[in-house]
Amino acid sequence: MTGRPLTLMAVHAHPDDEATGTGGVLARYAAEGIRTVLVTCTDGACGDGPGGVKPGDPGHDPAAVALMRRQELKASREVLKISDLETLDYADSGMMGWPSNDTPGSFWQTPVQEGAARLADLMRHYRPDVVVTYDENGFYGHPDHIQAHRITMAALDMTDLAPKVYWTTMPRSMMARFGEIMREFGGDMPEPDPAEAAAMAEIGLPDDEITTWVDTTAFSGQKFDALAAHASQGENIFFLKMGKEKFGELMGMETFVRVRDTTGAPVPENDLFAGLR
Repeated sequence: MTGRPLTLMAVHAHPDDEATGTGGVLARYAAEGIRTVLVTCTDGACGDGPGGVKPGDPGHDPAAVALMRRQELKASREVLKISDLETLDYADSGMMGWPSNDTPGSFWQTPVQEGAARLADLMRHYRPDVVVTYDENGFYGHPDHIQAHRITMAALDMTDLAPKVYWTTMPRSMMARFGEIMREFGGDMPEPDPAEAAAMAEIGLPDDEITTWVDTTAFSGQKFDALAAHASQGENIFFLKMGKEKFGELMGMETFVRVRDTTGAPVPENDLFAGLR
C-alpha cells in the first residue's frame, strides 16, 4: 500500500438514498478509517415539499425542495461521517412514467456518456478501491437509479481503475420479513394488488445469489439518524415508523452482489474490502 487511504465510493440517485441502502457501510467504514465518498446524482426536486405537498400539487416549489434536500443531505453526511460529498445536481426525474421523466436536463434525459464522463473525472480524482451503486433495474425500477447504474458502469470503463464493484440488493428472505413488518406498522395499509405483489416478489435476490453480507448492526443507530435527517421525506421513509430498536434488528445487515473483482477474495464475503487489506 502507498500512503493513500483505502476509499469507498457510493453512487446514489437522490438525497436520502445514501442512508437507505448503504448508511451502514458508510458509517462502518468511516469508523474504520476508510475514506468514504458519496456521489449524489440528482437534486431531489421531485420529493415532497414542506407539509408533505406532492410534486405537481399547488404549492410544490421544485427549487425550494431541492435546496431543502441539499441541507438534509449535508446533515445526513455529518451523521454518517462521510469524508467527501459530490453532487452532480441533475434534475430529479421523478418516478417511472411521470411527465418529469421527459424534462430536458433531467437525469433520465441526460446522455449516459455525458454523466459518465463527469463521474469518471471524480473516480480519477478519488481512485476508489470499492465502488457501490444499483443493479441494472435500479433495484426497483426508478429511472434515476437505473441511470445512476448506467453512468457508474460506463464511467468505470472510461478509467484505468480496477476497483471491486458492488450492486446493492436485498435477500428474498429479508423481503418477506419486510412484508410482515410493513403490515405490523402500516395499520390500515391496503393489500397490494396481485400485479404489485408479484413485482415486489421479484425485488432482491435469492439468498444464495448474494455474494456479500456486511454486518453493520453496531451502526444502525447512525443509519436511522441519517434517514431521520431527511425529515421532509419522512412520509415516504417507512423505516422511521418502526423506531430505532426494531430498525436495528431488521436493518443491521447490508447485502450486495460483487460484479467486478481483481482480488480473488472468496465469496460469500463479509467485507467490501476483503482482499484489499
